[in-house]
Amino acid sequence: MPSPTLSVVIPVHNEAAHIGATIDALVAALEADGFEAELVLVDDGSTDGSGETARAAARDRLPVRIIDQPNRGRFEARRAGLAAAKAELVLLLDARVTLARGALRFVRSRVEAGQSVWNGHVDVVSDNPFGIFWRLLAELAWRDYFDDPRTTSFGADDFDRYPKGTTCFLAPRALLLGAFDRFQTLYADVALANDDTTILRDIAGETRIGISPEFGCVYAPRTGLGRFFRHAVRRGIVFVDGHGTAESRFFPVVLAFFPASALLLWAALRRPSVVPAAAIACAAAAGAYGLRAGRSREEVRALALVTPLYALGHGLGMWRGLAELARGRLTR
Repeated sequence: MPSPTLSVVIPVHNEAAHIGATIDALVAALEADGFEAELVLVDDGSTDGSGETARAAARDRLPVRIIDQPNRGRFEARRAGLAAAKAELVLLLDARVTLARGALRFVRSRVEAGQSVWNGHVDVVSDNPFGIFWRLLAELAWRDYFDDPRTTSFGADDFDRYPKGTTCFLAPRALLLGAFDRFQTLYADVALANDDTTILRDIAGETRIGISPEFGCVYAPRTGLGRFFRHAVRRGIVFVDGHGTAESRFFPVVLAFFPASALLLWAALRRPSVVPAAAIACAAAAGAYGLRAGRSREEVRALALVTPLYALGHGLGMWRGLAELARGRLTR
């Protein structure tokens, strides 16, 4: 087989239910674009047979190497995959992501024109209220892009105004390795770190990052109550690590959250009726924002219904993040 021109690195932890569809979509996208590709799948301590499911899905269609390691978190899994990758160009992909068939064809033409760093345009497709909420969370947070999806790019100066993540991210391997080597977290435990924001902010400081609906993919959200809430907590933890520095436009939000939530807790302990009142106010504010943003009735309903639960989970995660930040400082 010719040397690969693209290494696809997928970290996986207990995603046997999704990895087959991810590989099917990857193969279809590769057939449409002409990359000679390899798949490097890092099984990060899965207990559901994710690695073998991936091997079966890729069999006879795509060269695959599976790296097994104990559960160390997504950052270490991706770093192991990058170290093993053979191609000069790497696509980081999550196990819940299905590429659009023409995504790699589009990005290949741009790479050949000298634009080699691309963030995927991620769509969340779901009619479940939790799934609708995940989609709206991204689309409303980054309205600069999602109100007018287009082929554009962003750098360090406008980094926080565009959606980004290593969920679907293509760049030269050398550039990624450099960013991973320079990676620093505020936390003692790297498994809890915000690897996306810190690494991509580093890359944006060196070169602009392209984004386009033409380099598209679909993300399968967590839609069960328990998994949704756990993921909301996780989002809160990584939010503090990724935006707990003055260079982030969300830094004032991080600073304001802790005294505001402490005051709310104090009020709730003194007068328990504050809790349902706060939940209702949170739901009303979310619904009103959705209406003002021109969202559909179904979307406004999902925002109003789910936002109080997400706010609770995200808030608990931010307090966990503060504890990890303090622990990180003590261990240095």
